Amino acid sequence: MSEDAVDLNAKFDLFSEHWSPKLVARLNDYEVKLVKVKGDFVWHSHEETDELFLVLDGRLTIQLRDRDVTLGPGQLFVVPRGVEHCPRSDTEAKVLLLEPAGVVNTGDTGGALTAEVEQI
Repeated sequence: MSEDAVDLNAKFDLFSEHWSPKLVARLNDYEVKLVKVKGDFVWHSHEETDELFLVLDGRLTIQLRDRDVTLGPGQLFVVPRGVEHCPRSDTEAKVLLLEPAGVVNTGDTGGALTAEVEQI
């Protein structure tokens, strides 16, 4: 990774696909990823780790089995390990994810939306 400042807006300009996280930085054993989201994702959980969602632009709803958590720009939510969740957004949202290296975006569910993480 570069030792220069990371311009998040410039990084978002490098891709257009939804639900495909891009690696932009590493922090110890953690990865900082950017993702554009639109529509519904899949219900899944991560048994071994929490997952942080920070909305940079747009609105994101984290559906949980007992409630929905809706986030706007500058708001974050941590999904605790093992909690089933399903992110969704009616319009495109830009989100920063912070999670341990190697975490699969679809968690224990897998399927067509499972993405290989590309570094940009």
